[in-house]
Amino acid sequence: QVQLVESGGGLVQPGGSLRLSCAASGSRFSIYTMGWYRQAPGKQRELVAAITSGGTTNYPDSVKGRFTISRDNAKNTVYLQMNSLKPEDTAVYYCNAKFFSRDYWGEGTLVTVSS
Repeated sequence: QVQLVESGGGLVQPGGSLRLSCAASGSRFSIYTMGWYRQAPGKQRELVAAITSGGTTNYPDSVKGRFTISRDNAKNTVYLQMNSLKPEDTAVYYCNAKFFSRDYWGEGTLVTVSS
C-alpha cells in the first residue's frame, strides 16, 4: 500500500512558477513509475508528466519545455516544477504511483493561474 500526499499548489500569475511535491509513504517507492495528472473543471483527467523507476521522463506537448518532473528516492518524493504557467494550466493536480496492477492516487492539489 502506498499513500500519496501532494503539496505546493496555490494561486500564481500567468508566467509564474510553482513547484508541486508528492510525498509517498510505504515501501519500495523506487520501483514505481510516478506521474502527475491534472483535471480541469468539465474536462477529463490528463497526464502532465511521468518518470519511470529508471528516470525516463514523458511529457505531453502541452507542457513540454515548461514542466519538469523529478524524483528523490531517498526522500520518497516526486516533484513537478512548473514554469511559464498559463491560465489553461489551472486544474487540480494529482500524484500517481504505478507498478503493474498497483495504482495509487493522491487527493490532489489545486493550481490556479490567474491575474
